[in-house]
Amino acid sequence: MNETELVKVLSSIVLQASPLMIAVCGETISERVGVVNLSLDGTMLLAAMTGFVSAYLSDSVFVGFAAAAVVGALFATIVAFGSIKLRKDQFAIGFVLTLLGDKLSAYLGQNFTRIPGPHVAHWGIPLLKNIPVLGPIFFDHDPLVYFAFILVLTTWWWLFQSQAGLRLRSAGERPEAGFARGVNINRLRYLYTIIGGSLVGIAGAAYSLDIKLGWAEGSTRGLGWIALAIVIFGGWSPIRGAIGAMLFGASKALAAVLQRRYPEVSLVAFNTLPWLLMLAVLLLVSSDITDRLLIIVPIRFRQQFRQALRVRPPAALGQPFTAGESGED
Repeated sequence: MNETELVKVLSSIVLQASPLMIAVCGETISERVGVVNLSLDGTMLLAAMTGFVSAYLSDSVFVGFAAAAVVGALFATIVAFGSIKLRKDQFAIGFVLTLLGDKLSAYLGQNFTRIPGPHVAHWGIPLLKNIPVLGPIFFDHDPLVYFAFILVLTTWWWLFQSQAGLRLRSAGERPEAGFARGVNINRLRYLYTIIGGSLVGIAGAAYSLDIKLGWAEGSTRGLGWIALAIVIFGGWSPIRGAIGAMLFGASKALAAVLQRRYPEVSLVAFNTLPWLLMLAVLLLVSSDITDRLLIIVPIRFRQQFRQALRVRPPAALGQPFTAGESGED
């Protein structure tokens, strides 16, 4: 592979990873505030269909993304309402919504499959796109890719560098302590779960309006589960989550390269490679395997490696908050 081909592959990885980065940021916000939105896969499918159909009928990608955001916000609202007000299991609600979104997308989008429609226009950043190597990889894309990177940095800053982010994290870590300091925990959970769901909806529309250009049944199936896995891999950090999205995109690119080099091997085998790699990484960061592997690391660096590799979910993740039952809901 020469330099030109390598640059094209790396540029493709950045493009393919950008919708996942958006979805990961949305789910990270939701889980940091204490709500698990397990409906990502169905949300992205329904949002991809709704975004494309809305853009097709209105001839506007902006309308498409807005409609997709509404779909994501609606599903997230159902998850939040069901868990906060009705005290039902978040995981069960999210799983049912995943199935609903899948079936609705197939039924409602059946007359719009595989037809051309509006798409996000390419817009390379002047001067920056001409930088050798880095320019084509990072600065010669469309606005959606730039939005994904800006979103990652903004989300990280909001979560870890702002007072609002501190209150957000208190709702997912120690809601009782936050409530004692005057934080309206359930209001925050509603707000940030809906914002996170809107971002997931935008991520779904990104596939039909930018990556795959058009709607086909099941076109994003499985990617919502990948986004959920990347949130865990990323330790509920937007920047680490973005790296995870890049790694998943790289594994898909590697599978494509291997398929071209070894055409006699079944395509199914190569398509499973990204999933196997993601499973291996999740086992690495979520179990005692990490501690066993650290034996090869010099003693003085082991603590830093352990903190970098091991992840810990928000302490109150998935747990309803009941301290303010009389006025919080």
